[in-house]
Amino acid sequence: MQNPDTLRLFERSGAVIPRVACVHDLCGYGKCSLGVAIPVLSAAGCDACPVPTSLFSAHTKFPTFYMYDTTPMLEGYLDAWVAEGIELDAVYSGFLGAAEQVASIKRLYAEHPKALRIVDPVMGDGGQVYPTYTPELCDAMRGLVAGADLLTPNLTEASIITGIPYAGQDVDDDYVDAQLDALVAAGAKVVVLKGIAREDGLVRNYVAGADLERAEVAGELLPFMLHGTGDLYCSALLAAVLCGKTLLEAVEFASAFVRDAMAFTPTQPDFEVRGVSFEPLLGEVAALVPARAKAEA
Repeated sequence: MQNPDTLRLFERSGAVIPRVACVHDLCGYGKCSLGVAIPVLSAAGCDACPVPTSLFSAHTKFPTFYMYDTTPMLEGYLDAWVAEGIELDAVYSGFLGAAEQVASIKRLYAEHPKALRIVDPVMGDGGQVYPTYTPELCDAMRGLVAGADLLTPNLTEASIITGIPYAGQDVDDDYVDAQLDALVAAGAKVVVLKGIAREDGLVRNYVAGADLERAEVAGELLPFMLHGTGDLYCSALLAAVLCGKTLLEAVEFASAFVRDAMAFTPTQPDFEVRGVSFEPLLGEVAALVPARAKAEA
């Protein structure tokens, strides 16, 4: 069994900038998806290459939003990447606009077989599926679990994937173990199960894998919720991984980064709907970049 404190999912080579296909939606207002992934990964010295799965005027917590499905453009979009000979070090997928878009992600996997596969199965929260997600889209998302190098569901998304009924955020270790066992059995190589919030005032994230010692990372539970924290968590986690941190170091960094960003956010107007304000903390992400890469640059 490997220890998550020694496991590195990515070896960064000198001053080479890792290139990441970010397969997420683009939201005009409200901090989530590509609006989070691009700045966080860029701060980590990575080349964040967007593959927009849909365009939103604002995120889905707003009572009024406009959505444009980009599915018809994706084939030509990726054809142009092939024509240019673009190489990828990672494929990072999140919110999808239609079930057919899973085929575009699998196409990227086939065209870049050595790329790290990060799947944030953005489907819902608090026991509720997002309003744009159909049963067909949820089924298609399950098809990305097998072979994922890193899978980062919350409890709602884990329940959708595994079929184990959602039981709230304050669940015991037996429930967590059952979810982790089912996700690993579905083919995910490494799972980080996010956001288990218990009455002891701590929020926990759990790490599991087929040949990996299980680990728990606990931090302060703040007394409010914010939109976009899941996107921020996974982007910060991936940023740390691509900077050569161990899996456990990356989970610890992402947990602390999200907590610090959430603590800052109430200083901003309309923070309840606008989302988590992480921008002033991006220097913490930049500090992850290996000194060797900075020196050679």
